[in-house]
Amino acid sequence: MADGQAAGQTILVVGGGISGLTTAVEAAEVGYNVLLVEKSPHFGGRVAQHTKYFPKLCSPTCGLEINYQRIKNNPRIRLMTLAEVLEITGSTGAFTAKIRQNPRFVNQKCTACGDCAKACQTEVANPYNFGMNKVKAIRHDHFMAFPSHYYMDPDFAATDEAKKLVEVCPVGAIEPGMQAVITEEKVASVVWTTGGKPYDAEKILPYGFGRFANVTTNMRLERMADRFGPTGGRIIRPSDGKEAKNVAFIQCAGSRDHNYLPFCSRICCLASMKQATYVRGMYPDSTVTIFYIDLRAMDRYESFQKMVESDPQVRWIKSKPARIDEDPKTGNPIVVGENTLTGVRYEEPFDLVVLATGMEPNSASDAKVPMSNARYDEYGFVVSGRGLFSSGCSSQPSDVSGSVQSSTASALRAIQTAVNAKG
Repeated sequence: MADGQAAGQTILVVGGGISGLTTAVEAAEVGYNVLLVEKSPHFGGRVAQHTKYFPKLCSPTCGLEINYQRIKNNPRIRLMTLAEVLEITGSTGAFTAKIRQNPRFVNQKCTACGDCAKACQTEVANPYNFGMNKVKAIRHDHFMAFPSHYYMDPDFAATDEAKKLVEVCPVGAIEPGMQAVITEEKVASVVWTTGGKPYDAEKILPYGFGRFANVTTNMRLERMADRFGPTGGRIIRPSDGKEAKNVAFIQCAGSRDHNYLPFCSRICCLASMKQATYVRGMYPDSTVTIFYIDLRAMDRYESFQKMVESDPQVRWIKSKPARIDEDPKTGNPIVVGENTLTGVRYEEPFDLVVLATGMEPNSASDAKVPMSNARYDEYGFVVSGRGLFSSGCSSQPSDVSGSVQSSTASALRAIQTAVNAKG
């Protein structure tokens, strides 16, 4: 503990994605205690599900691993996974947070050897891959999982099979009888970094997601392109497993539309450009068509857009498609609409259509701040103030770089609150 720092001057960071990780290490490395709370079994958030960053097209594992090492080497950071903040009471500088620590059913002895998963017969839909494949009911989510300890699904933990796995573990790490524990923590300030989630594409009825097998979303394609993903890194048609060589991307799917999300999510144009390079790099004879309202690649990202535009196999059509149909014989999705530059109507089949869905803040639905004076803007993003600060996609639509910058700023504001409370 820093000289003169009272026990109550802990900063609570809620959400363990890139924003939460950044906030935690920035605050801890200047001498403040941090409690980092994450609802899922592992840290990394949405970034951990990506195959590459734009514009460098490098793996996100390097950035995450750097933060993980900074956390491992800093005793000021206390971690809680599978934890939910139930209530925050008190006032600025003197909050009390009630936190429920849900059971992992695997204790700290776990070495991630994998013997339990090999012995486990029960498989479930893999939430990490959006249900596109099956996974064992005891596991960790991916090779970069931090912490690397395995966990059990709660429903599975109550079964006889789970109890039998106790004998399989060579270090005695499996505990199917674990129970949730509720604790109270005194904190000086709170940083809310619960991030965002892809907009539910099934709500966009004209585009047929959920009805047409070969209409997918940008995040699902991201997992598909990962060599550790559900298809081993191959971009294929879900209907028949064939290579997807004629791919369409539809921008603003559920964004900038008062029927769905009225705001621009900032990252969708660049995400589709990035994924266009996935398709083109995998299949040299492939073609990509991007349907867009207008393209937004701000600041240094313009050069990335120009690089993608230089590819003659990438076609750009200024249009918001009216609907998607399906050819019952081939399973091809057919995009129907009008080119707003030429006035020409089109009705084109593709192997695969990717919806660039918008970003919805988790704080608008399933991750609301449990404080009586928490404030939100008209879209559900958290408004900073009164000892509560938001960063990353909890504060506005952001890419990774923007999330890191806003999280550094939020760490400073949280520290200032702690300092003022101590004084």
